Amino acid sequence: MISVRDLRKQFGSTAAVDGLSFEVSRGEVLGFLGPNGAGKTTTIRVLTCFHPATSGEVRVGGFDVRTQAIEVRRCIGYLPENVPLYPDLRVDEYLHYRAALKGVPRKQRKSNVERAMERAGVLEVRNKLVGHVSRGYRQRTGLADALVANPPILILDEPTSGLDPNQRRRIKQLVKDLAQEHTILFSSHILAEVQDVTSRIVVIHRGRLRADGTAADLIAKGSSRTLRVEAHADAETLRRALVPIRGLSAPRTTDLGDGTTLLLAAIEQQGDLRDAVAQALAAAGVRVRELRVELPTLEEYFYSVTEGADRSEEGVA
Repeated sequence: MISVRDLRKQFGSTAAVDGLSFEVSRGEVLGFLGPNGAGKTTTIRVLTCFHPATSGEVRVGGFDVRTQAIEVRRCIGYLPENVPLYPDLRVDEYLHYRAALKGVPRKQRKSNVERAMERAGVLEVRNKLVGHVSRGYRQRTGLADALVANPPILILDEPTSGLDPNQRRRIKQLVKDLAQEHTILFSSHILAEVQDVTSRIVVIHRGRLRADGTAADLIAKGSSRTLRVEAHADAETLRRALVPIRGLSAPRTTDLGDGTTLLLAAIEQQGDLRDAVAQALAAAGVRVRELRVELPTLEEYFYSVTEGADRSEEGVA
């Protein structure tokens, strides 16, 4: 449904997007991540035909954003981070107006507006002025606007920005429900939300693709895996037992009391070391209370491929 190939966008001598490529399949919910200034908003503006691409090929719904902008816009329901609403219109008046602008046939407008309000959860404020409803309802009104023409593709840019935890939870559930009928590009700085609602994640940084995959796959590929062992033994016994295990480094021990020790060690190679560790501890006569591998969080992985990667490159330089 969305195809981005070697997208480049220049603003003068600055490359906001530099050779970005990714695909979004029909029915997929893609999390679009990156730190501030990574090029996310610029990419979204190219997808929505707000900015022309400097080079590359971008197709949305099978249409080229360069030559078929009208068709592309008909395919998209767009919720920007700061929703541009008319505060002096009532919610249903605003949505009828937006439906007319989007070319919804007159006979279908009432039913489309009713359905959009129901799905976005704004029926109870339909007769209120947009300027008099809460931030959460304004965000939902913007979402109803994105839905009113029933487009196959939704692009949601920071849809929970500025909302309280209860409002964020409702929006997340709504996105999950919408995923049954729409292809969704979901951009957010709140990584836990992205992990909750998306089926795949793309991370960009400095205008380039840094990661692409499911949250579980990306975390599993993370470099910072830690072996955690709690055992009924002293620190020295634990250390000696694990000396033959290759791929462990920087072991740290903590006395937990009652003759129990906690050992944490960095895992420097791929593969599952738990069987080898369990066998080594059993051979040393150590009684284990807990043995597991701690994976990095999505936040830690995000750091490693953005700012962490920058620092590594600077160190090499």
